Amino acid sequence: MRVCFNTLGCKVNQNETGALMQLFFENGFEIVNDSGEGAPADVYIVNSCTVTAGGDKKSRQWLRRCKRANPAAVTVLTGCYPQAFADACKDIEEADIITGTVNRSRLAAHVLQFMQDGKKIIDIVPHQKGEAFEVLPSEQFQDEGHTRAFLKIEDGCNRQCAYCIIPKARGNVRSRPAESIIEELNGLAAHGYREVVLSGINLTFYGRDCDSNLAEIVEKAAAVEGIDRIRLGSIEPDMLSDDILVRLAAVKKLCPQFHLSLQSGCNATLKRMNRHYTAEEYFAVVTRMRQLWAAPTFTTDVIVGFPGETEEEFAASLEFVKKLEFLKVHAFSYSRRPGTAAAEMPEQIDEQTKTVRNRILTQQADLVRQAVIARFAGCTEEVLLEKPISKDLFTGYTRTYIPALVKSKGGKQGQIVTVKINTMDGDRCLTDVLEGRNDE
Repeated sequence: MRVCFNTLGCKVNQNETGALMQLFFENGFEIVNDSGEGAPADVYIVNSCTVTAGGDKKSRQWLRRCKRANPAAVTVLTGCYPQAFADACKDIEEADIITGTVNRSRLAAHVLQFMQDGKKIIDIVPHQKGEAFEVLPSEQFQDEGHTRAFLKIEDGCNRQCAYCIIPKARGNVRSRPAESIIEELNGLAAHGYREVVLSGINLTFYGRDCDSNLAEIVEKAAAVEGIDRIRLGSIEPDMLSDDILVRLAAVKKLCPQFHLSLQSGCNATLKRMNRHYTAEEYFAVVTRMRQLWAAPTFTTDVIVGFPGETEEEFAASLEFVKKLEFLKVHAFSYSRRPGTAAAEMPEQIDEQTKTVRNRILTQQADLVRQAVIARFAGCTEEVLLEKPISKDLFTGYTRTYIPALVKSKGGKQGQIVTVKINTMDGDRCLTDVLEGRNDE
């Protein structure tokens, strides 16, 4: 039996898809891709994202296309979309099986049951207060090359940001037990992974439900032999106390590159968004982190065109973004999401204005990015060799997530080499290898 997955949305979704792939593999399924080559799949599963209505539409369209291509196949809609909008999803004809973000471990059994009796299955269980983190099978279907793995350690969010449907889709904060995390890290190291990204829906909440914290689990992860680099997924500025920052800075394996969620650099907009910090407080956190780490880099997300955002507010946000000197800014035009507070707010911004603001922000952020990367010219950095372009030419990233092009004679994926950063070639830095270290 052949099963094909399609993943929409965040790194957490991608990590969960990898775990589901392992679950189906253990149940006798062959994992295939959606390239259209070879025999069609027997089962098509879309792990959905519902951050925007556009994501919902993509999920339905993919299932519809799969049904047309192979009417006899089993089609599955799972993930955040049906969890957040159960009533709307129950009537989707293109899906034979519909599940949410609870009890993912039952999905393979549902597929096998449908293959026997052909009866539509709807299993959308509401999130419950106090529910435990669901530990899925260890993910072995990571990126080829044994370089970077994503490990989900937290789920859910207790915040109620005005634009966000995710608390409804993911429930309250649940932390993965430390013993389970370390066990999977040891497994990843044994499979050749040298870098791991700890991810979650609201990562900085890790441990709040089990008398722990983010710094403690990073310290434990760093003790795993074979894992040389640890990165963090998106983190919230107001959750980073000075004690947490000091402890994180002492972990040498932690890469000094941080995705610090911003959303807007204007206080009035942040307040309407129901974010829990001001621009000044955000700036203070970044300043403190630059004191604790040598030349750290920061990436972030910014929403433009949030309801009520005036030209003056957009200008203030733009200037703040430029002042912070981010390595990368992911600019998003506000998308009106039914079921959120922002969807009912007055002064919704028209699409043309949002498009213009997005373009302006992106252009300015790209100029800042070039300047930030240029500062690393002449510096000595470690690069983890990732995808080979040719026999001795690799792409990779430094610890600060500077993209690099490395010519390493005899180099291998997963090897860490020390390089000198030179000039930019498009969006990557050219480098000279100074020495290499084989970590196999």
